[in-house]
Amino acid sequence: MPWRFLGFIIASGIFLVFIGLNLENRSDVSFGFIKISQAPVYLTVFTSFVLGMLCSLPIVVSVRFRRSKNRGKNSAQPGVKKRGKKEPLKESLEESPHANDGTYGID
Repeated sequence: MPWRFLGFIIASGIFLVFIGLNLENRSDVSFGFIKISQAPVYLTVFTSFVLGMLCSLPIVVSVRFRRSKNRGKNSAQPGVKKRGKKEPLKESLEESPHANDGTYGID
């Protein structure tokens, strides 16, 4: 099942219901130097949403650019271990002299 398409259809339905319920709701929007009177509420909400997405776009692009730039480097940063196989323990619990003494460091 194409989940993205199904999600798009559900989101579109929610948007249509929101617009239908707010067709007659109007408000004044002031930008400081200009005032828009009787603007539909759904237009102000969607405009704010789109402007917020546009403002976050440079951040997303810069993070992806940094990740793709760092993938080309094979050397790790100093002080940071690469992920890999765990090293085996140097001594097992059976060979340890304090494995079964029962004190567990409690006085």
